[in-house]
Amino acid sequence: MMKGGSRLSQEYLTVTALTKYLKRKFDCDPHLGRVYLTGEISNFRMRPNTHQYFSLKDDGAVISAVMFKGAFQKIKFQPEEGMKVLVVGRVSLFEKSGNYQIYIEHMEPDGVGALYQAYEQLKKKLTAEGLFQLPKKAIPRFPKKIAIITSQSGAVIEDIKTTVQRRYPIVQLVLYPAVVQGEHSVPSLLKALKEVEANGTYDTVIIGRGGGSIEDLWSFNDERVVRQIATMQTPLISSVGHETDTTLTDLVADVRAATPTAAAEIATPVLVEIKEQLLQLEQQLIRAMGVVLQFKREQLERLAKTPIFQQPERLYEAYVQRLDHLATTLNLQAERLLQGKRQALTKQQQQLLLQSPASKITKEQQTLAYLTERLEKAQTTLLANKQKDLSSLMEQLDLLSPLKIMQRGYGIVETGEKVIRSVADVALDEEITITLTDGMINANVISKQEVQRDKGE
Repeated sequence: MMKGGSRLSQEYLTVTALTKYLKRKFDCDPHLGRVYLTGEISNFRMRPNTHQYFSLKDDGAVISAVMFKGAFQKIKFQPEEGMKVLVVGRVSLFEKSGNYQIYIEHMEPDGVGALYQAYEQLKKKLTAEGLFQLPKKAIPRFPKKIAIITSQSGAVIEDIKTTVQRRYPIVQLVLYPAVVQGEHSVPSLLKALKEVEANGTYDTVIIGRGGGSIEDLWSFNDERVVRQIATMQTPLISSVGHETDTTLTDLVADVRAATPTAAAEIATPVLVEIKEQLLQLEQQLIRAMGVVLQFKREQLERLAKTPIFQQPERLYEAYVQRLDHLATTLNLQAERLLQGKRQALTKQQQQLLLQSPASKITKEQQTLAYLTERLEKAQTTLLANKQKDLSSLMEQLDLLSPLKIMQRGYGIVETGEKVIRSVADVALDEEITITLTDGMINANVISKQEVQRDKGE
């Protein structure tokens, strides 16, 4: 039983083995190695700078699609959801998921060329940005210097030179040679445009080339070239292809010319016509000035015959009288004003004299003399009274002086520094001093006797 089960299990394939087998079948099938397929883009989401994964479908089926980075960068249009496309690629199996898918090598819109589709998409994008609606610069009417960006060997430069030489030979033409077709054309055109702008001395720029297919003219639909032209400060004329060709350069330029000859005609006036116009203007100016001078002469003659010019003194007679009247009025008003000022001055002088410091000083000096005299009298009276009082007090003091009493026979008895007022103040044989008016006597007490007095005395 076990042996039978083991043999039976060997008849089963793994998922990996089956997938590898199917993948080999896909890869070896000559019909699947290069498939031309048409369908509608589905589940498309732009992945910048990497591989693109989406689906192609129709009404009955869906197939997964892969477009590697290198192949995707070569297409000239932007794939969009729902767009019908024609693709070329190989069909194979993706082992990881077991799904079959087409690996696209080339893709273009179904029913319209890829370049035209890219043209329409870029045109739509730049229109939405407002690049084609920017204000257009006016082409100078009388240019001095024109820059021409085109092929050095093409017919464009010859047509422009011939036309300019015929119309306006005094203008300077400067050629900026550029590659106008092929893979090197865009860098070449950008370089020329930037050099012209950096120079900054040109009045006008003409950029152009001859006719051709959309592939031949594609450099003038490049987004970088269009944006560079939009930033130009110098007015630019675009002349690319034939009259029926319209490039994005034509749309962004300040003026679009159908041919190089037309571009040269737009950029320059006709010198002969300008000279004729100047001559006509000169004649018109001479005639107009003649008319004006004749009118002015007649006007002068009429004015010369008017009374005011015949007798010019009448013009200022009234003014002279008015001036005399005003002068008289002015003198009267000035005299009145002066008289009033004199009176005011006199009044101010009188007030100033009354308030003069000299008069105040004199008055104060008089007051000072009066007060000084009163002070001296008061001092004399006061001194006399004081002297009188002093004499009276001296007389009273003299009456009270012990010396005055001693002159009547009295003396002062002292023992040591003590004045003896009573018999009891001294002892017998005690030494005493008797002070008289003319000297002192030293004595000893040899006896003492107390005198009895009445209490009433």
